[in-house]
Amino acid sequence: MPPAARRSPAGAGSGVPWDQAELAPVVLVTGSEALLAERAVERLVAQAREREPEVEITRLEGAAYEAGRLRVATSPSLFDEPRVVVLTDLQAGTEEALADVVSYLADPSPDVWLVLQHGGGNRGRKTLDAVRAAGAAVVACEPLKRDADKHAFAVGELRRARRKAEPAALRALLEACGADLRELAAACQQLAADSTGTVTLELVTRYYGGRVEATGFRVADAAVEGRAGEAVALLRHAMATGTDPVPLVAALAAKLRVLAKVGAARGRGLDPIRDLNLAPWQVDRARRELAGWTPEALATAISVVASADAEVKGGSRDPAFAIERAVLRVASARR
Repeated sequence: MPPAARRSPAGAGSGVPWDQAELAPVVLVTGSEALLAERAVERLVAQAREREPEVEITRLEGAAYEAGRLRVATSPSLFDEPRVVVLTDLQAGTEEALADVVSYLADPSPDVWLVLQHGGGNRGRKTLDAVRAAGAAVVACEPLKRDADKHAFAVGELRRARRKAEPAALRALLEACGADLRELAAACQQLAADSTGTVTLELVTRYYGGRVEATGFRVADAAVEGRAGEAVALLRHAMATGTDPVPLVAALAAKLRVLAKVGAARGRGLDPIRDLNLAPWQVDRARRELAGWTPEALATAISVVASADAEVKGGSRDPAFAIERAVLRVASARR
């Protein structure tokens, strides 16, 4: 059955996640998270091959595109054989690429699945609007910014490898690699390939322990738990290995915000996982840590970190001293 005869998912709205992408006559993969975009495209290609094992795959690059190539790739074949045409990097595409996409939409080929990938930004916006207006399926591949989303991603990576991980192991893995989704995915794959059974904290520490200890998250944990000496030692180690003071303060602020959210949710009868989009491990840990904090002390600590944030961003001549002082004050504020 030719692609145009198949029912395609709706293209309205922000789009479905990469792992829910479904093949349609025209699919738009949009967003700046390159890893997720690559996976969405390969998922669609795999679906085409599953339906038609002999399907022809043509790949075009937007930046190197020459006029007419899309029409050549999608022109009717002698035996109406199904084909997949993938046009990537439309955000860097030539004017000819953008124009040819719009032209194709006016007269699509019935035996072609067209996959368009745009990495975000304003370039090609009119073309994207035309693609959406034509009813294309949309796949959203935006960066994962929330810890809960990164946690879910890591769980999914391990699940696909038929593996599970201890909550503490997942948290350590996110601290070590969570800033780079591609690196996080590679770490999950490596841990799954190099071990058996449940991924443990010991295993993650063995592979990534040095990096975990150098992150601001370890500094924040020690400070919030009142372990001033350990917090300062970790802070100095992090800065000695090249960590900038700004992300260190940001980690401390993020830690305190989670405590404040969980504490407020408890008083208002909210579910912090459902209502505040926090990961389960964040909530469990915050609830334990809140036992050592009063609302007044927490407010003081947040104020201290806010001042330190301004200082490390140009308000002080000695950012290192500013953040060390903030760490000590946060640790001493704990009951």
